[in-house]
Amino acid sequence: MAEDRQPADPRRSRLDETAERTVRRVRHRGGQAGKVRARQWEVTLVISVQSGLAAAIAALLADSLLGQGSHVFAPAAAVGTIATAIGQRARRTFELLAGVALGIIIGDTLRFLLGSGPWQTGVVVALAIAAALLVAGKGGPLVGQAGGTAVLIATLAPMERGLELPRIFDALVGGAVGLVVVALLLPVNPMRVLDRAAAPIFTIVCEQLAELAQALRDRDGTRTLGVLERLRGTDDDLGRLHDALSGAEEVVTIAPVRWHRRQQYHRYARSAAHLERLLLDSRAMARWSTTALQYDEPIPAELPEAMRRLGQAVAVMRTECRVGDDPRCTRQLVEQCAELAGRASASGVRSFGESLVTGLRTAASDLLRAAGCEPEDANRIVRRAAGAGEAEIHPPVRRELHRARPTRAARARRRAHLAARSRNEGRAGLPARERPAR
Repeated sequence: MAEDRQPADPRRSRLDETAERTVRRVRHRGGQAGKVRARQWEVTLVISVQSGLAAAIAALLADSLLGQGSHVFAPAAAVGTIATAIGQRARRTFELLAGVALGIIIGDTLRFLLGSGPWQTGVVVALAIAAALLVAGKGGPLVGQAGGTAVLIATLAPMERGLELPRIFDALVGGAVGLVVVALLLPVNPMRVLDRAAAPIFTIVCEQLAELAQALRDRDGTRTLGVLERLRGTDDDLGRLHDALSGAEEVVTIAPVRWHRRQQYHRYARSAAHLERLLLDSRAMARWSTTALQYDEPIPAELPEAMRRLGQAVAVMRTECRVGDDPRCTRQLVEQCAELAGRASASGVRSFGESLVTGLRTAASDLLRAAGCEPEDANRIVRRAAGAGEAEIHPPVRRELHRARPTRAARARRRAHLAARSRNEGRAGLPARERPAR
């Protein structure tokens, strides 16, 4: 019965494998997109609650202290302070106040020189926006508030006197309320924000290093190219990590209840910088792996195993750093990775394979720095482990430190040879060599 079966179609098998890889890639992207949406929903909820609370408090204060009409501009300033960016809200508040002042100055000056009217309003707004862009260098609260204030001054000031000073107080009250809400009433947990922002980067680095190791074992250049493309698609994750770092820095700076997190934040920020470098190292290794396979270079078995150990070290480092343990297991895995890389280099690789070894050693050093090691210590650990791996393949040649002392027979033969040579020189009419003075 087994002989009656039709042989498997290799073309159909390759198509099936391609379809399965495509389905896995789509599922992976769908899962990542779902996680990103969940994190965005959480951030959206926090910002919405903060903005609503700030608007209510600003409207109450403005209506009680500043009079009629201020309950519109003060809440708008409070919401603008919170919703313009996740981080650097203190700087945004000062930009908001500066934009209001700039709009008032330009609006009042041009209204006094040009008068009021439709075309005067256009000129006032154009010059206010131009001046704000020259001051800020880019768009932001300063530019928006300068333009909006210029519009109010050009259109409402002729009908309502004394609008300039209340507008400044509106912005001041709104900005102050926004900062109070962010710093005192509803401060976020900075470390939780950072951990959630860094989670997708840790996940993709671990997964793609394991995928790259398996692709090197199978010598599958298509898979290594796919790893490279997926690693290149992490710019959005890096952008969210930078925003989270900015927001966490603001919280630990202005929120008294989060001041005890400052040291932990600085450690996390330093690790995040090295994590970004590790992501760039992984991209480079995926590119060199693809090129090495395209040129049919030899891939020692130690190379994919070293890459697998590096991915395990990334996952272990995240766990150890979250619980605050000493990264001992991370250091062991990194040493194993560097040792395997040294053995692969000594086993015989070509140009792109050697670049891959260098990339592994660089990534191992960056990972140790992310775990808290100093740069000199990280380089020394990787260099020592790689040297030990090379020595396993090519042990160093032992050199004799001292020359062996000649035996008595050898000394006698040398004296006899010198004596015979002296007699021959005398017979030939040559002056005999004088014996050296002792």
